[in-house]
Amino acid sequence: MNKLLIAIVAVISIATGFLMFQKSFNLAQPEHSLFYQTPRTIKPFAMVDHQGEVFANDQFQGKWSWVFFGYTSCPDVCPTTLQELNFVYDDLKAISNNVQVLLVSVDPQRDTVEKLSQYIAYFNDEFKALTADHSTLFPFARNMGLMYAISDEKRDDNYLVDHSASIVLVNPNGQIAAIFKPEHELGQLPIISGDNLVSDFAKIVNLSGS
Repeated sequence: MNKLLIAIVAVISIATGFLMFQKSFNLAQPEHSLFYQTPRTIKPFAMVDHQGEVFANDQFQGKWSWVFFGYTSCPDVCPTTLQELNFVYDDLKAISNNVQVLLVSVDPQRDTVEKLSQYIAYFNDEFKALTADHSTLFPFARNMGLMYAISDEKRDDNYLVDHSASIVLVNPNGQIAAIFKPEHELGQLPIISGDNLVSDFAKIVNLSGS
C-alpha cells in the first residue's frame, strides 16, 4: 500500500513539474526587441534631472524605466520618439503602473537644467530629462549599449549630435532588460513603433513576473 501511495505521489509530482515547465516555456517571447534572458548590470552613475535633483542608480529601483538618448536641439528623431512615447504612455502604465520615461541629454553644453525642464514638459509632465558631463555620459552610454558623438562640423552653438535612436528598458531591479532598435528604411526616420513597445513590454513584464 505504501509503495502504491509513493508511486502515485511521484506521478503527481512529475506531472505538476511538467505542467509548470510547459507553462513557462509557452510564455510569449518578445518579438520587437533584444531581450536579455539574464538582465545586464548598470554600473554606478550620478546625473542631474530637469528639476536639479540627483538621479543615480537607486532611482531605477521599483520602476520600469524607458531610457532614450537625445538632445533639445535635435531636429527630428528626438521629438518624434518622445511624441511616440507620449502617445503610448497610458498603454505602458496600464501594463505596469510603475513606469518612467527618461531622456538622457547628450548635449550638456547647450542643455541646461532649465532648458531641459521646458523641453521635456512639452511632451509629458511625467517624463524626466537627465544631464551630466561627458565623463559620466560616455561610460553610461557604453554600459547601456548605446552611442553618441559630437559632429566634427561644430561651429559656435550650431552643431548636431549623432546618437542612437534605440530605447533601453530597465527593469525594477535597476538592470537592463531589453533594447528596442528602430528599423532603418531609406528616406524614413529611424523611429520605434509605439505598438511594438507596448506589445513587447507586456511580454517582458509577464516573463519577469513583476
